[in-house]
Amino acid sequence: MNVQIIVALVIVAIALVCGIIWFVKLPKDKKIANIKEWLKFAVVDAEKELGSGTGQLKLRMVYNMAVKQFPFIVQLIQFDIFSGWVDEALDWMRCQLTENEAAQSYRESK
Repeated sequence: MNVQIIVALVIVAIALVCGIIWFVKLPKDKKIANIKEWLKFAVVDAEKELGSGTGQLKLRMVYNMAVKQFPFIVQLIQFDIFSGWVDEALDWMRCQLTENEAAQSYRESK
């Protein structure tokens, strides 16, 4: 196998481990803030994919995305708390869509 590929894979693995360690060492409130910021992206992506009027389907899509991004979320956060965080992110998204033309055009692009 090519040495350059092996070195690149080792570097990627080290970066991934460092990222996980960094996140784990964060205080709980910072972890929650990071997840909530990520949820803003996820709800916009779900809105773009599914459109409006698909609330429960969007919630499930965002939850599945979150579980892939943050596997520990299933054990640490109750679904109703997560759902509340998604509602906060949806409120933020609605505000962005009314005030920000770039956000509107992103949502409408496929």
